Amino acid sequence: MEKGFGYSSVMPLDPNHYEEEQEDPGEKEGRRRSFRDFDCPTCSANNPYDDGFGDGDEVLCYYCGQEYKVLVNEEGRLRLREA
Repeated sequence: MEKGFGYSSVMPLDPNHYEEEQEDPGEKEGRRRSFRDFDCPTCSANNPYDDGFGDGDEVLCYYCGQEYKVLVNEEGRLRLREA
């Protein structure tokens, strides 16, 4: 292995890296999953919630003032509908 220009040897490539399935941590919780923040669909502002929120809750965008009803599907994915 050639070394030069301040670089050391190349890191070996793991041939099985792409075969391993990356599991979303929210898939196990499903509808019971809670979230700590959301991006507003209207103004794209990020809104953190210290207490968290989940399926059936209502959240408010701190930037534009739009209210949303939180819907979480069986896969644990967040959806927001205007309230």
